[in-house]
Amino acid sequence: MGAGALVLSGCSAPKSSELSKSTSVTVMWNQPFYSYNHNSSTGNNVTNANINYMTNSWFNYYDNKSKLINDPSFGTIKKVSDDPLTVKYTIKKGVTWSDGTPVNAADIMLAWVAQSGALNDANAKPKTDDNGNITNQDQLVSQNLVYFNAAALGSGLANAPAVPTISDDGQSLTVVYKTPDVGWEINMTSDLPAHAIMEETDPSLTDATKAKDALVKAVQTDDKAVLAKVAAKWNTAFDMSANLPTDKKLYLSDGPYVINGLKKDQYITMTQNPKYTGDHKPSIKNVTVRFIPDALASVQALQNGEVSIIQPQSTQDVLKALKKIKNVKTSNIGASTYEHVDLTTNNKGPFDPAAYGGDAAKAKLVRQAFLLTVPRQQILDQLIKPLNPNAVLDDSQTQLPGTPDYDAMIKANDSSQYDKVDIAKAKTLLAQAGVKTPVDVKFMYDNTNPRRVNEFALTQASAKLAGFNVVDKGNKDWSSLLGNKSYDAIVFAWQNTGTNVTQAQATFQGGGGNNFTGYDNAQVNDLWKQIAGELDPSKQQDLLRQMEKIVYNDAYGVTLYQFPQITAWSSKIENVSDAPLSPTYYWNFWEWKTK
Repeated sequence: MGAGALVLSGCSAPKSSELSKSTSVTVMWNQPFYSYNHNSSTGNNVTNANINYMTNSWFNYYDNKSKLINDPSFGTIKKVSDDPLTVKYTIKKGVTWSDGTPVNAADIMLAWVAQSGALNDANAKPKTDDNGNITNQDQLVSQNLVYFNAAALGSGLANAPAVPTISDDGQSLTVVYKTPDVGWEINMTSDLPAHAIMEETDPSLTDATKAKDALVKAVQTDDKAVLAKVAAKWNTAFDMSANLPTDKKLYLSDGPYVINGLKKDQYITMTQNPKYTGDHKPSIKNVTVRFIPDALASVQALQNGEVSIIQPQSTQDVLKALKKIKNVKTSNIGASTYEHVDLTTNNKGPFDPAAYGGDAAKAKLVRQAFLLTVPRQQILDQLIKPLNPNAVLDDSQTQLPGTPDYDAMIKANDSSQYDKVDIAKAKTLLAQAGVKTPVDVKFMYDNTNPRRVNEFALTQASAKLAGFNVVDKGNKDWSSLLGNKSYDAIVFAWQNTGTNVTQAQATFQGGGGNNFTGYDNAQVNDLWKQIAGELDPSKQQDLLRQMEKIVYNDAYGVTLYQFPQITAWSSKIENVSDAPLSPTYYWNFWEWKTK
């Protein structure tokens, strides 16, 4: 459901009694929806991906066993050639957007130009505010500088830089990859309508067919003047952190549901899309997703019958509270989500060589010293093991404990150097670096999340012993601040959206769409190119192990643990089934039924 990149993990909504109980359901998520473009760098968040999953159609999706399932009712993917890798993506005739406009190759051409970055201008230098929004977008447009701010930049479709060809009937897009790419089956989407973005770009375009043709022409001719404007709209026009926009073109659907209501920080509502003709037509007419950040409040809402499904942050209190509720079913699985601490290396802070006149070795010593103070085992023992006594530390940046390649990975990646807190060694490294202590470290985290509040407190206390002054930069809007250079360290979680071996490429590759640290190592960049083009699974893993070893020895950051994932639902709703991959319990929403 997307380009194969990792995603980031008050007043009440209308009461269920206001709707027909047989055709409506209200569920919960812990963060407000804020963008209909979950493939942009700023919109790349699971809270947005959940809604996109319900309102869009996909060539394929993952089930609760992490098996990739094709959806021929939407379209097909066919490998035409292995050398060079050539793939034909075809939209089935009859599939339409919710305004009746046919979905066709123009829509996936938009996905290609945005997510590949192939036509991005090398001279485009975007500047961002504290929320990660591009502040000089008007300047870029005035200079005809194209910059699609995609989360997957540097991976996936970036390996297919040649402009794709469109079939005579306008339904297929044929993409030629310059080297083999293991993610060719999941690289392509059509989740934003080409005609809508062109009509937003040029209001004189009022005919959908002409608008689509204009987009295709701009791509095929590399019309910088037009594409710069299209990129600006793609980057921001589909953001909706307030209430629902009056312009319906900004939330058209080609999937089972269409958005019909949004209340800032409270809820989003969806209703069946009457234009949808695919195989995933839901039996429930209306779905409301309430935004409930507080885990215990979500349990209370489930008990009160205000919501039917919840997936709160797992804590001991949540488990105890759920056990007291009657007529509720629960699932407790290991999620494909992992907590990690990353260090910023491009903000002139304590971990950036620029802070020491470009002395990379000195900055690395300071990074190593800090990572040796992160109390990983203490965090696991106090915050996670009460939920899962069998929980273990996660010692890999790309594999999760228990997966087939995990043991071989942790034997080879040198993550063991951060196995235990070592205050004495941290002090020695700081002395070797010759830095004056205490070293200030601005640490960002979600200060509305009890677990992360505790993680910060434990890290702050431990780091202080070695000579670090960890400054509290907790912020409820942390996800919109990623990569803005306002912090030196951060703790948050990545969630896997699939099983593609290149999922983390955009995170660790220099200039990648998910690279929020400024990390850029030429060897790592080259290894990712090799991984993306290697089709032999054993060779892929060998290259991944080489990559991780460099990352750990560069003191990029440390992983902490795999998330315990608790889902609970009312016995009045059937066919709820949790899944480890994003979008977790939403994966089979079309099968939900109310009693």
